[in-house]
Amino acid sequence: MRPRHFFGFVRPSAVAAFALVCAAAGATSAHAQPPPSERPSLEIYGFGMVDAIADFNQVNPDWYDSARPSRLPKVANEFGEDGRFSLSPRQSRFGVRAEIPTPNGDVKGNFEFDMYGTGKDAGLATIRLRHAWGQWKSIGGGYTNSAFMDVDVFPNTLEYWGPNGMLFLRNSQVFYEPFNDGKSNARIAVEAPGASGDLGLVADRIELQNVKPRFPRPDFTGHYRWGQDWGYVQVGGALRYFAYDDLIPNDQFALSGHNWGWGVSLSSNYKPTPKDVLRFQIIQGAGVENYFNDAPIDIGVESNPGNPVTPVVGKPLGDFGLVLYLDHTWNDRFTSAIGYTRVDISNSNGQTPDAFKSGQYLSGNLLVTPAPNVLMGGEFVWIHRENFSDGFGVSDFRLQFSFKVNFSVKVGG
Repeated sequence: MRPRHFFGFVRPSAVAAFALVCAAAGATSAHAQPPPSERPSLEIYGFGMVDAIADFNQVNPDWYDSARPSRLPKVANEFGEDGRFSLSPRQSRFGVRAEIPTPNGDVKGNFEFDMYGTGKDAGLATIRLRHAWGQWKSIGGGYTNSAFMDVDVFPNTLEYWGPNGMLFLRNSQVFYEPFNDGKSNARIAVEAPGASGDLGLVADRIELQNVKPRFPRPDFTGHYRWGQDWGYVQVGGALRYFAYDDLIPNDQFALSGHNWGWGVSLSSNYKPTPKDVLRFQIIQGAGVENYFNDAPIDIGVESNPGNPVTPVVGKPLGDFGLVLYLDHTWNDRFTSAIGYTRVDISNSNGQTPDAFKSGQYLSGNLLVTPAPNVLMGGEFVWIHRENFSDGFGVSDFRLQFSFKVNFSVKVGG
């Protein structure tokens, strides 16, 4: 489906005091404190990063520092003439992790944000939540990676948004892990529902302006990972339910309805040599575009011939995703990532001819670590968009050069 400029100095004494207070609060009594060898830990981490980007063609200016095929123009020169240069610090990141041993199981949590504004803040350098979650034993909840996705498919790239064909959604959720031994794990979750719709050719009909979405059930997601020394294989799934209500019940139309969305995923990291990691994912589903790193619409309008009372219905759009990347380590300083990814949508017949049909993404880079905690390098990215039925397609070529400095302070543990 899928943001950074912070530096700081933390006084160890202050952090240690805070961690001890947290530990005291989590203990059931003064006589139930964990032994001294199992101390609470607190880590403050992050990085400052700047991206210098040269676009040979054009993208939506609100997404100037990301390469998203869905944000390419859908008509010629929609965003002006070709050629753009930008500098962006928005990938910079800041986070805090804590772990508190207790006599009745460990408690851990994570709070993290970057500066990559989206939604109404698209294009701005502003705080964007990435993680805010806690876990006790096998039960956890908050805002974090969906149980449907596999974050380890994300390659070692510079461009922020990354492979469009992978699952990538951070979502509010409650999750349960039956087991996690470090290599293999399983997780099931109930997640916050949500979807995007496209009224397409009938968007200007007043009757449809009074049809509103409703999400009466959570999304159900999960995965199982089988890990070995050579890597792992992971299977994931998602099931969703959408409803839409006609708020004018007494006219000649009955436009209320509901749909099911579903998706399955197969992903893997395979290590053919100690210096190579092959990252793979394939996804098939309908109405789960919201979980993709870059797929715009979950529900489209479909004509319903022969039914004058319900002339149109909502249709979950079929979706397919593919990711294939290779991360290679040349030596102790130089690495590269090269690969290809794509998204294909099965459009409904009520969508406009310029609706998004498919997107492709290809990139390759050379990165160097000249000193501990310092990373710099260059990357080439090609993205391509195809429209539904008007025959229009467009590409963008991009060169990106980035500089990043990591920092981390840990106390306790």
